[in-house]
Amino acid sequence: MEHLTNKDFTSDQEVKWCPGCGDYAILRAMQKALPALERKKEDFVFISGIGCSSRFPYYMNTYGFHTIHGRAPAFATGVKLANPKLSVWQITGDGDALAIGGNHFIHALRRNIDINILLFNNEIYGLTKGQFSPTSKKGIKTKSNPHGTTDEPFSPSDLAIGAQGSFFARVVDTNPKLMQKIFTEAEEHRGTSLVEILQNCVIFNDKTFADITGKEVKQNAQIILEDGKPMLFGSEMNQGIILNGFKLEVVTIGENNVTEKDILIHDAKEQDPTLHAMVARMRPPEFPAALGIIRAVRFSTFDEGLLSQLEYEKENAKFKTVDELLKSGETWEVKS
Repeated sequence: MEHLTNKDFTSDQEVKWCPGCGDYAILRAMQKALPALERKKEDFVFISGIGCSSRFPYYMNTYGFHTIHGRAPAFATGVKLANPKLSVWQITGDGDALAIGGNHFIHALRRNIDINILLFNNEIYGLTKGQFSPTSKKGIKTKSNPHGTTDEPFSPSDLAIGAQGSFFARVVDTNPKLMQKIFTEAEEHRGTSLVEILQNCVIFNDKTFADITGKEVKQNAQIILEDGKPMLFGSEMNQGIILNGFKLEVVTIGENNVTEKDILIHDAKEQDPTLHAMVARMRPPEFPAALGIIRAVRFSTFDEGLLSQLEYEKENAKFKTVDELLKSGETWEVKS
């Protein structure tokens, strides 16, 4: 098979995001990640709804659909069922997925259909010029609520785990190498892979993730999880996460007789999602934000179940064609 490069996945369309938008880094990371999957270019399909992120299919030199607001999971499901061999990627934003598209999003996760969902979370409506979104921080002042929101923000991780999602990962738009790695691992996972990308909107919600991504704080504000390894972080990698009763706690190795053996080992494959949910909720300043693959468990996919059902019915059907069915019982001919 021909060896592909990132240039093979770069379309001839002018990229029309605002200068400095985090979407550029995500697009570049995707174009670099796909060649590592060693598949033909025509095997990839990108499907989007409505929003800034939803321009993504135009900029990928692959098959794609720019669909309607909140309904991209329905299109992605149809594409996957029509041709299960395709690598299907759904591109969505926090408004597109969690507001108008909430039901479609939840049931895509619940069904565990074998698609990849990239959730661009900038905690704002960018395309429609700065209204608050389901993930906006409480109290934020925007054009649609100049006195500040009174809503509690939605948590994508809580929603995904509550919907029995089989794969949940989180990355930041300032770490392209981690994005590339997570994108390839999401595709290798069988089932719905949800990747939340903390993405900066420089125009309407600039630096909303500064407490996580800021250069001066990121070493202590991020923990990059690796399956089977202790949950360590910090500039000297000497801070870690332990479970103290029913709560997580940050400790420092060497203090209060704490050793590395006391640190929690990350197990992304654990079927019980309790600890995954707790880790995914961590936020500065009390905790570092968890990045990397938080949950990756294996159970049957919707497409596997449906396709096996179809094969069974084909093999065991009394009639093999519509013509056989129509002629199976008492028939008669109508003459004029």
